[in-house]
Amino acid sequence: MKHIVFWFDPISPFACLAFERLPQVLEGLSVEVSYRPLLFAGLLKHWGQKGPAEIEPKRAWTFRHVQWLAHHHGIELQAPAQHPFNPLALLRLMLACAPAGGTPSRFVCEAVLRHVWRGGLDATDPARLAALTVELAPAREPGAEAVKRELIDATETAVARGLFGVPTIECDGRAFWGLDSLDMLSASLRGEPWFSGPAWDAAGAPRPGVQRKA
Repeated sequence: MKHIVFWFDPISPFACLAFERLPQVLEGLSVEVSYRPLLFAGLLKHWGQKGPAEIEPKRAWTFRHVQWLAHHHGIELQAPAQHPFNPLALLRLMLACAPAGGTPSRFVCEAVLRHVWRGGLDATDPARLAALTVELAPAREPGAEAVKRELIDATETAVARGLFGVPTIECDGRAFWGLDSLDMLSASLRGEPWFSGPAWDAAGAPRPGVQRKA
C-alpha cells in the first residue's frame, strides 16, 4: 500500500477543491492518506512571496478561476465573506482533534474545509467557530501550547522538505503541488513509465538564467 501526505491550509480554495477531488483521483488504488495542516503564510514568509489574494488582479482572477473549477468538477463551493482571513484557529482545531503528534481524520478536515468554503459566511465568526468546535469535540484544547507547537513544527517540516504552496501531496519522495497536479499524481501512483526513468530529475534540473537584482 502506498502512503501519501496531503499538506494543506483551509485558507486555500485550491486545497478545498483538491481535497474534494482526491477520492476520485485515487479510485482503484491501494493508498493511505495522511492529512497535514500547515500555515500557508509561513511558507509565503519563508520564500518571500505574497499570497494570491494580496495582489488585487491576481485575487480577482483566482476567485473567478476557482468558481469555474468548482462548476467544472461539480463541487459545491462559495467563497467566505472575508478573504484572506487568519486560519490559525481552524488549523489548531484540526490538530486538537488528533492525538498528540498525529494527524486529523478526513472527516475533521472535511468539516473544516466546508465550514470555510460553503455558505459564503465568515470563516472566523466566533459563534460559528464555537459551533464547529462543539461538533468536532476535539480531544485536546486547540489553544494549548502543545497544539500550537505542532502547527509550527508541521510548517517548519514542510519548509525543510521544499514545499512552497498548498495543497501539496507527497508521494514516494516527490511533491505534487496544486489542484492541477492531481492527474500527475494519479499517473505516478498507477506506474506511468515516465516516472521511473530520468525524466523527473531532468525536468527539474537547474539551468543557467538571468538573475533578478534585489
